[in-house]
Amino acid sequence: MKKKQLIFLYCLVSIIWIYGSNYLINVYVPVNLVEFVARFKEIVYIFVTGGFIYFLIVKTQELSASKEDQKRLSTLINSMVDFVNFKDGEGKWIEANDFGLQLFQLENVDYRGKKDSELAEYTEFYGDALRYCEISDEEAWNNKQITRIEEVLPVPDGTTRTFDTIKVPLFHPDGTREGLVIIGRDITERKNMARQLAESQQQYQSLFEYSPDIVYMMDLNGTITNLNPQFDGITGFKREEMIGNNIRTLLPKKYKRFLNRFISTLVKEIKPIMYELHIPHANGNTITLQCTSLPMVINGTITGIIGYGRDVTALRQTEERLRRTEKLSVVGELSASVAHEIRNPLTSLKGFVQLLQMEDEKHQFFYQIMLDELNRINHIVGELLLLAKPQLLKYTNADLHKLLNDVISLLSTEASLYNVQFEFIYPEKEIIIECEPNQLKQLFINIIKNAIEASINGGTVSIVLEQIESEQVVIAVKDNGCGISKELLEKIGEPFYSSKEKGTGLGLTVSFKIVQSHKGTIRFDSQKNEGTSVTMTLPIKQKYSNK
Repeated sequence: MKKKQLIFLYCLVSIIWIYGSNYLINVYVPVNLVEFVARFKEIVYIFVTGGFIYFLIVKTQELSASKEDQKRLSTLINSMVDFVNFKDGEGKWIEANDFGLQLFQLENVDYRGKKDSELAEYTEFYGDALRYCEISDEEAWNNKQITRIEEVLPVPDGTTRTFDTIKVPLFHPDGTREGLVIIGRDITERKNMARQLAESQQQYQSLFEYSPDIVYMMDLNGTITNLNPQFDGITGFKREEMIGNNIRTLLPKKYKRFLNRFISTLVKEIKPIMYELHIPHANGNTITLQCTSLPMVINGTITGIIGYGRDVTALRQTEERLRRTEKLSVVGELSASVAHEIRNPLTSLKGFVQLLQMEDEKHQFFYQIMLDELNRINHIVGELLLLAKPQLLKYTNADLHKLLNDVISLLSTEASLYNVQFEFIYPEKEIIIECEPNQLKQLFINIIKNAIEASINGGTVSIVLEQIESEQVVIAVKDNGCGISKELLEKIGEPFYSSKEKGTGLGLTVSFKIVQSHKGTIRFDSQKNEGTSVTMTLPIKQKYSNK
């Protein structure tokens, strides 16, 4: 329509110019100059018309270029997955991409030239969100710099979407507002992933920190990279001091040579490996860890080893006690069936040997050897019967100091034969314990007699009696004799295991049974050629006594 009006105006002006100029020439120009002026008029018309046409062409090109740029800009912003919006200095919408229009449900609205509050009337669901946009726009204007905020928009399905919004205010040279560029990126999925990652990390951290077992991590060289707090409580070492060190510093010598093979096997087979370790505690004791190790795989590459170690020391000790108890039970059953069968012919043999000894003086030496060996067999049978016979315990209150004094007096003569001195340390206050006195005497005789016999080069047997707290009493017997080898120490208390040449091991077996029946504990600590220490812990009161 504008093009037709422009052409009509051009034709009208041209007609007026032609006829008007010709009239003026004929009226006011001399005859001799008419021809010259007419030609000059035509030249002027050509230049004016040419200039007008040139102006139209330039403007057309500029308009075409502007439309092309606008088309490119529209294509660009519509291809973006972000919300893009251009506003003028008054906050009116100039341009918005399809994503933004769909976001605010404005696809069929003529949005150009309208403010957010005006557009809010076209979308009831997003009305409040659009009105809030004017408030946040104002904050961006006041900041006079690029402003970045997170905006949460509701979704008709009841969920929300989070946008990372950047607002860029533009100003004229005089400081007045020119426009506002808004770009909003949907970061809902990223926020959800970050939240899930944070939750996973918290779950992992909780599992790591509060696991009742040791959780450890190390690289493929065996260097410890992380340990959980349970490491301190189970091993007694500080995890801060161990992290960064090689695992070899904690492992006993017998395990170190297998470490490289263990790591290479774990990396090669890529599956969990279960094993048990006996490692030293900070206090010098040995603890047993049941460990499971597996490779850490990150981005398809094995970067280290993670695992956990469960403290099964108490469990293994319980199993060992059960094993010993089963052995005692077996020995008892065998003793009950065998002891009497042995004693019957034993009595006959002893009687005949004594009869022969009376009648044949020529072989007295051999008869005496036979009697000694028969007496030894009789002694062993007596110990077997002690294990086999069910003991009905009658607990009474006894002075532990007096019991030990009686035993020391009884064994003093034998101690003199071995050139052994007794050192008895006890508290001034008497210690009354609920026990079966005769059994405790038998226990102390067995332990102290072993200490005397172990002191082959003389020395001192130390007996220490002390009360701990108000519920238990400790009796420690220590010698500086030959000691017990590590191998035998593990089997001590088992029937028929003894370090003495003619020992049967039944004495300590009986001792273990006495301690067990009194609900106490007994522990042996020994080093070869450095002596042995026996620590017996007994309760002062029996919870289930037959008194």
